[in-house]
Amino acid sequence: MATTSLRRPSRRRRALPALILAIALTLPAVAACGSTEPRDLVESIKSGKVVLGTKYDQPGLGVQQPDGSVVGFDPSVSEYVVDHIADRLGVPHPEITWRETPSAQRETLIGNGEVDMIAATYSINEARAKKVAFAGPYLVTYQGLLVRKNDSSLNSLMDLNNGKKLCSVSGSTPAQNVKAQLPGVQLQEYDSYSSCVEALRRDKVDALTTDETILAGYANRYPGEFKLVSMTYPKDACVGGKLKKKGQPFSTERYGIGMAKNYPDSVAKVNEALEAMLAPLPGSDQSVWSRDLRDALGNETIDSWIARADAPGSQYKLFPDVGNLDFLTSPSTPCEGDA
Repeated sequence: MATTSLRRPSRRRRALPALILAIALTLPAVAACGSTEPRDLVESIKSGKVVLGTKYDQPGLGVQQPDGSVVGFDPSVSEYVVDHIADRLGVPHPEITWRETPSAQRETLIGNGEVDMIAATYSINEARAKKVAFAGPYLVTYQGLLVRKNDSSLNSLMDLNNGKKLCSVSGSTPAQNVKAQLPGVQLQEYDSYSSCVEALRRDKVDALTTDETILAGYANRYPGEFKLVSMTYPKDACVGGKLKKKGQPFSTERYGIGMAKNYPDSVAKVNEALEAMLAPLPGSDQSVWSRDLRDALGNETIDSWIARADAPGSQYKLFPDVGNLDFLTSPSTPCEGDA
């Protein structure tokens, strides 16, 4: 199981009798695979060691470097959170071990005690909230399109309906949603977003769809090659039994930090840290949060999202409402005939 330690070198090995050495070598392997008991983040911080989950393959959001370090917006949020909590507790900043957490394994890794918390484009939804506790959200994003910057024929979702080729990951709900709204689009499914990006660069497809933050990471990785296109419903639509009105953004995603249930103090302390990260720095209108987001996704993208959110009548937002999970239980408008 791949883990990466970013800070503080490991202890020097000492010569030990054969039996003790065997035990010493076995214990880290057991720890790496996790215990069967979920971890309490605050207690782990007090102990001086934490295991943090993130993505290793998403530019701008979470990428493992050749030297084993992990960079991106999600790791920066995680580091800020654990260091802020440590400062409030009056203990040293903990040693961080990074753990790759693929989407399909996140709840299992938390439940098995293999990680203390996960920040990995982890959208908060009702099904996941039954299995893990969420702090946040710390970012709000929407489904969007990534297209070639020089492609003047694609400036809105409706432009896809003219036989354009849309790429997404196999089984992707967002792509199927677009297909349902625009029967004329040709859906091409690949095994990863990076494969879709390469297909887009080589003119094999015309657009890629997923969360805008993920798309922005790729756009920032290849400066001048891509542009982001916002997606709104072209007409009233019934999606999953819920009415989506014309002009409404495609799926709203709120990224949260997942942790084990039954540790409300840890959730509260993470939310407190996120609030501090979002607060303006002394003498500035910028926060650590906005600085790190700009570093990760680029000033041009963030400026455009702020302008979009500030536009009159906009249904978009950027800044999260930390600690407010009311959206999980808020009523939605049923489709006609389903009420």
